[in-house]
Parts: sequence; structure tokens; C-alpha cells
Amino acid sequence: MSTNLQPQQPQQPQQPQNPLRRLARSAVPEGCVPWNGESARRWTRALPPGWVPVRTRPRYVLLATAVAALAGFCLVTFAGVRPFFAALIPLQVVWVFLRPEVVRVSAPALVVVMLWQPFSWALIVPAVLLLVATWMAVELRLAARRRQRKAALSAAGGVTAALPDTGRPVPRGRFLLGLGVVLLALGMLLMSTASLWGLAVEQQGNRMTGLLSVGLGLTALLSGWLGRHRAAVLRTGPVPVFRVLMRDDAIGDSEVCAADDLEGVRPLFTVSVQESDDEDDEEDEEDEDHDGEGGGDEDELVGDDELDRLLDDPAPGPLREAVLYGLPYDGAEVVLVSAPPEEPDEPDEQPDERPVVEWSVGPVRPLSEGAVRRRAAGEKRAVARKAADAERWDAAVAAGAARLETGAVRRWRAGPLDWLTCLALVLWGAQAVLSESGAWRYGWAAVLGVIGVLAVPGAVAWRVTADRSGLWVSGLLGARHIAWDHLMTVQYKGTELKLDSRRARFTPWSTHGPRWPWLQRRFGLVHPYEKVVAEITAMRDDPVLRPVEESGERERGRPLWPVGVLFSVVLVVALVLVP
Repeated sequence: MSTNLQPQQPQQPQQPQNPLRRLARSAVPEGCVPWNGESARRWTRALPPGWVPVRTRPRYVLLATAVAALAGFCLVTFAGVRPFFAALIPLQVVWVFLRPEVVRVSAPALVVVMLWQPFSWALIVPAVLLLVATWMAVELRLAARRRQRKAALSAAGGVTAALPDTGRPVPRGRFLLGLGVVLLALGMLLMSTASLWGLAVEQQGNRMTGLLSVGLGLTALLSGWLGRHRAAVLRTGPVPVFRVLMRDDAIGDSEVCAADDLEGVRPLFTVSVQESDDEDDEEDEEDEDHDGEGGGDEDELVGDDELDRLLDDPAPGPLREAVLYGLPYDGAEVVLVSAPPEEPDEPDEQPDERPVVEWSVGPVRPLSEGAVRRRAAGEKRAVARKAADAERWDAAVAAGAARLETGAVRRWRAGPLDWLTCLALVLWGAQAVLSESGAWRYGWAAVLGVIGVLAVPGAVAWRVTADRSGLWVSGLLGARHIAWDHLMTVQYKGTELKLDSRRARFTPWSTHGPRWPWLQRRFGLVHPYEKVVAEITAMRDDPVLRPVEESGERERGRPLWPVGVLFSVVLVVALVLVP
């Protein structure tokens, strides 16, 4: 046994697993200091207690608001509570999570008003206790904001700089302002027409809905104005600056870390940002548009780069150096000037040194220690699920290849799962339509009828046929064709089974069905759509498994428009016969 001895190399300093994207020195303001770990820890210690709702997932906010709205309806219907007070219950929930500034005023005002109203003590006592608890949580959150600002100002060391690209229009708050106007108008309409239809109890419920819509509209207007005001204040003069690290997370927000957190282990906060539109980018886009004029083909193929981009799963981006403009705190507006996230195409090529300027389009949301642990645990679970799904997918593809009969035309079609799902949705729509009366009944029938005519045929009678030339997918007017060489997307993601072609003029085909991944992983079940995708994928990847015969017109499936006509006839008959 021989051993080759190599001279011992000097130990190199530990490097991060993912190399940083370096920011050009010219983009760093003079005297700008790094926001290091010690300063970051002082900032995180200023956060409120973990039970204070600083950041809550949107679905939890929607769920809590829906439950509060349902409670308000019950109080109006069974307890005789006025619509104004009932509408304030879900509004208070929204304000606690999203607009704590309002709770500072609304909670004490509601306590005073309730004490002067003829409510029973069984209702007043728990309501007052809940309002006091929410007021205390909000005060702790607002006090934490002041501490965060003070800690960030100390970390900046008195260094300030003017913002780049200050001549750009302020986009912040436009969507919320528009949404607020729409909700406000809708609420006023509901309140003014509440007495024109329905029983007395229903009229009270309609008034509550109108008041709730008005409150949500005013909340959206306030949120839009606050975001726009804070973004405008940020432009008024030099602001504190910090050197930090940042990356784009899996859902498109930006995570900001301390400058010495080279692995991004402890993100400090997240913020939604939008890249600044500079003139060079607009000129490049115009050049691309001019290059494409006259030389395009409406049936051109989508390139491989776009295919990779469409098929890749979203993942956090690389860490890159950045300069943070503005004081970060819960609800703040900031600007990030960072290194480009893309790597050079060639190893010897110099990276693009033009910094990326990004303005916040949402408030800063700090990450507590508990939130960081939950995110890390969620990432580990996601990795484990992805590995299990990949293993199950490989097994499904192998089983699909084994099921294929070489030479025979292969067909897949809607089954009991599709029929039951469609039946449940149709019954829900029928209940929503037939429970109304007057103009509302026929208005609902028109809206849901159009949706049903377009969606029901494809849901209950879809068909995919594979033959020698490719795939034939069903449609209202007839089957459409995807050649094997043009097959771009074959996926079942979420509840959607989707097929798409590389040809630009081909409209993607899809159908939907319920799915319970946890149940499939628990009992090793395979969804019918997964079998479809597995077999088509096997044929796409291995030409030997493709059919050698051509399909006939009857095998490809007939146009589905007769099903839509039948659905519309049944709808009209139901409207006529059901009183």
C-alpha cells in the first residue's frame, strides 16, 4: 500500500458557502459603516414581545377577519346589536394586525361608547377586556418602533447620504388608494340600497356589510396615504445609511441581514421592493422591441432559457452586498442599492457594476427570534418534502413507463374526482342563485352562468390523447394539437394539471382538481393527475414509449360546446321552475 504525501497547505480563512455578489465601491457613500452583528442584536432586542402581532401571514389575517365578520353577523341577527358596532369587530381585527395606529384611538373610544350603551354585562365585560388587551399590544408595538429607530440611528454613526434616483415618481400607495376608493364606493352603495330588498334582519346585515366595506376602504386609503407620505419624507434630504447584506426570498420579498452574517443565518427584516426604472433599461427595452418588429412569427417557439425559467421552482437568491437608505423599523419605508443578483455568463467576464436601486413598495417587517426559527424549520420541512416528492415522482414516472403499451394510442379523460368536484361547485352556485330574489337572483345567475358555460365542459369532459404525432387536448371548439418536439410544460402543481406548447400562439391547457398532499404522503396514494403527468413525461423523455399509431377523430374527442349548451338550458329551466 503506497501513500502519496502532499505538502501541507496554509490554512485559508473560512469562506461563505455562497460567494457574495460584490457592490461597486462607487455605489457606497463615503463613511458608510457596516451594520454589524452587535448593532443588529441591539436592534432586535428592541422588538416587542413575541405575542405582539408584528408580522402575521396574510391567510391568518383573512381567516381572523372572516371569523370576526361572522361573529358580527351573528350579533346583528340574534342579539340585536346595531350594524355599526358589529362592523367594528372585524375592522378592529384588521387594525390590530395592519394599522396599529388606528387601534390607539379606536380601542379607548369603543370602550367609552360601550359603557354608555344598553348592552348586557355578559357582552360588555369580555369586550372591554379584549379591547384593553389589544390596546396594550398596540402600545408595546408602537413603543418598540421608537426603540428600533433609536437603535438604528446609533448604528449608523451619524453618517447620512442623499438618496439615488430621487427624481423618480413615487409609486408607493397607488394600489391601496385605488382599492380604498372602490371599497368606499361599494360600501356607500350597499348602505344606500340596504332597505330596498330583503327582510328586516337581512337589511341590518346588508347595512353591516356596507359599513364594513366603508371601513375597509378608509383603512386602505389611510394605509396608502401613510406609505406614500413616509416614502416622500424619505426623499426630503440626506438619510442614515448602512452597509448590509440582502437576498431575494422564495416569495419575492427582500431579506436584509447584518453585514457580517455571510451565510444569511439571521435575517433582520423583510421588505417588498420594486426596482427603479432607469433610462438605460427603457432604452434597452425599446431596442429589443425594435429588433423584434418585422422579424417575429406568431407561431415562433419559446426559447430554452424561458423554458428553464418557467419550470424552475422559486428559491432564495444569492446574498449580495447592499447599502440601506433610511432608518429600518416596523412599518418603515427604505431604499436598497445592491449588487446585481446575476452572475457573469463567462468566468473571465467582469460583473455588471451598475448597482440595482430598489424602493420599498411595502412596509418593513422585522423578524423576531421565534419567526426566524419557524422559517428555518419550515425550510427544513420543505426540503424534506421536496426530497420525498422527488422520490415519489421518480417512482410514478417508472410506473407510468411500465404501464405504457408501445404502439397503442393512449387516452386520459375526466373521472369521478372531476365529476364530484364539478357537482359540488355547481350545487354551491345553484344555492347562491336560488336563495336570492329579484334582480340579485338574475344578476348572480348571469355571472355564474357565464362562468359555468365556459368552465363546466372542460371540467367534466376533458380528454388528452397521445399518438405518434403528439398530444391532442380537448376544447370547446375541438381538439388542439401539441407536437412531441413542441411539448414544453407537463406539470401538476397545486390543484392544476397543465400542458403547454413551445409555440407562442398556443394557449396553455389546464384543468383543476382537489388535492391533499399530506394524505398522499401519509398513505402513499397517487393522484390521478400525477399518473397523467408521469405517463406523458415518460413518453416525452423516451421516444420509444410513444405510440406508433395515429389517432382518429373520435379518439381525440369531440368539441365540448354541447355540454355548455346543456348547462345553460338546465340553468334557465331551474330559474323558471324554482320559485
